[in-house]
Amino acid sequence: MSISVKHLTKYYGEQAAVDNISFEAKNGEILGFLGPNGAGKSTTMKIITSFIPATEGEVEVCGLNLKKNSLQIRKKIGYLPEHNPLYLDMYVKEYLSFVGKIYGVKKIKNRVAEVIELVGLQKEQHKEIGQLSKGYRQRVGLAQAIIHDPEVLILDEPTSGLDPNQLVDIRELIKKIGKEKTVMLSTHIMQEVEAICDRVIIIKNGKLVANAKASELQSDVSSQVVFVEFDGEVSRNRLAKVSSISRVESVSKTSFLISSDSSADLRKTIAAYAKQENLLILTIRKEEKSLEEVFKQLTR
Repeated sequence: MSISVKHLTKYYGEQAAVDNISFEAKNGEILGFLGPNGAGKSTTMKIITSFIPATEGEVEVCGLNLKKNSLQIRKKIGYLPEHNPLYLDMYVKEYLSFVGKIYGVKKIKNRVAEVIELVGLQKEQHKEIGQLSKGYRQRVGLAQAIIHDPEVLILDEPTSGLDPNQLVDIRELIKKIGKEKTVMLSTHIMQEVEAICDRVIIIKNGKLVANAKASELQSDVSSQVVFVEFDGEVSRNRLAKVSSISRVESVSKTSFLISSDSSADLRKTIAAYAKQENLLILTIRKEEKSLEEVFKQLTR
């Protein structure tokens, strides 16, 4: 395994920011690391990258134990922190060359040119970093994370500040990198997770609450969502009082999105209600839960 985390715990005073979590990430896998603000995502990433020590637990990266081989592990990891720290008075090309030399990159000029093209910084390479927009600064941050061709890439909110066109480019780049390397990324954009991640980990209050493929999470969560359209107006409040229905969202005066936490087929409940109210059902279908809905249910 490229990343192996076992019983990881981190305390700040008496507060457990990370509470006994364990997971693994394989080579060639893009792992989505999700959780609400303050859940412990950035703390976990900082521990894996050797920026801060764990209170308890073991971490291995590329078969190396973090406590015994911190320096070697840093050479194998590319890291883009949540708050992208850059030298704003340096030029893009100059900065990437500087970072590359720190890592001992050979043929540094060729590698800098290659990375600049890879992340789409050709037109900005001769500018001072301080003159760049937030989106282009994110690209510089991503470029410095891959300049030394690391085996593992840790990305904390990598698409923050990017416009829709830039989002597509960077997502495609991450997917391309993920075919050969291990990529662990945190994000609050669920569409991004669905688009590029092979597997999803969700943490809440420092504890692991999910570890599966996004599609498996969407099918495993117990609540049902059904879209229904009746042939006449229906009172939303009256519909919400039906046994086993937990939530009703109005789409129009005659159509609704109805949720239930019961294991019983919600469509039968709705059909029985329609018969009782002398209503005709024009359309009824199960809605696939979005990853955003699954995330809310697991972390609320």
